Amino acid sequence: MEILHDLQFRGLINQLTDEEGLQKSLNEEQIKLYCGFDPTADSLHIGNLAAVLTLRRFQQAGHQPIALVGGATGLIGDPSGKKNERTLNSQDVVVGWSDKIKEQLTRFLDFEASENPAEIANNYDWIGKLDVISFLRDVGKNFGLNYMLAKDSVKTRIDEGISYTEFTYMILQSYDFLKLYETENCKLQIGGSDQWGNITAGLELIRKSKENAKAFGLTIPLVTKSDGTKFGKTESGTIWLDREKTSPYEFYQFWINTDDRDVIQYLKYFTFLSKAEILKLEVEMQTSPEKRAAQKALAEELTKLVHGEESLLQAIKISEALFSGSIGNLTAEEIIQGFKDVPTYQFEGEAEVSLVDLLVTSKISPSKRQAREDVSNGAIYINGERIQNVEHLLTKEDRIEGLFTVIRRGKKKYFLIKY
Repeated sequence: MEILHDLQFRGLINQLTDEEGLQKSLNEEQIKLYCGFDPTADSLHIGNLAAVLTLRRFQQAGHQPIALVGGATGLIGDPSGKKNERTLNSQDVVVGWSDKIKEQLTRFLDFEASENPAEIANNYDWIGKLDVISFLRDVGKNFGLNYMLAKDSVKTRIDEGISYTEFTYMILQSYDFLKLYETENCKLQIGGSDQWGNITAGLELIRKSKENAKAFGLTIPLVTKSDGTKFGKTESGTIWLDREKTSPYEFYQFWINTDDRDVIQYLKYFTFLSKAEILKLEVEMQTSPEKRAAQKALAEELTKLVHGEESLLQAIKISEALFSGSIGNLTAEEIIQGFKDVPTYQFEGEAEVSLVDLLVTSKISPSKRQAREDVSNGAIYINGERIQNVEHLLTKEDRIEGLFTVIRRGKKKYFLIKY
């Protein structure tokens, strides 16, 4: 499917400058486009995915993406979408975060393609060389104060307050677009809907600086959830692309639990399934919602894309084990992923311990009397196996890889014993 039509089907176009002109350029030539990613943490999160994957869609359509890491703008802070000033990080921290984000971007874009290899750029390479006089005379002179104050990213912060540092962010991002236009012939900038003011400011700077310039801007809608909660957040926090911050199992679970009202739109935003495949899943969801086929497809596609086939299979294995109670089949690594947030007790005692005593000392049962009742009533499971003998002793044989014992009380209450 032609790229703009595909983006329209997927609902990935929020605003677009000169659609006819961009369509003509896309038809006539291979164009370069870019999206910026400021290093505000040591990892990208799923809120960045729509933009990253849109770059990938353009590359698959034959165009050349540039992923711009904001080594300089990350030191300044983007006011867009923020009610308060960002905390300024040191240069060493920002450099370290920039390197990690560069590595993550290589998972999604093809830097080895023969015809249209993706590129990585860092705006510190040109902004870091600017002296204050050159910045004010050559760049800042092109921006009227009223023009900047009218932009949403600035206007919404006037009452709360905005520093001169963050006020200049728009100019720096505009300068990025101009530099990439000059050095790379980059004609299109994409970004989230909150970047519209910054993108159009860049187009204005290019227009003022270059005769007969042809450049374009495209924004992607803000991803939302139908229940009103913030997309990409759970009770445990942000869903990151770094497996050390969000495990593949947690990542898989986030997508598998997508609301029916959101799942088809997320399939369009985040997967590379065809229009026919998505429409088929939409019909199946309407006719057999209990099968959750759309959610399974979403979780599998995204987990495989971000973490790989092996991690996807591992996430499915953990999910099935927790559903069936077959905990004994899990490895220690899978236990760590699947039971990250359950109550945990560090065992310091002998090699053998009475199950009743352990239930009390680990606070799984409130008293020995209750512990005996729980066991005799069949409410206690050790590594998925029901134990009803109140004299039962836990031994080293009950430790998964010598590290963990999983105890379940009732249907859903899990506890982890660590050794």
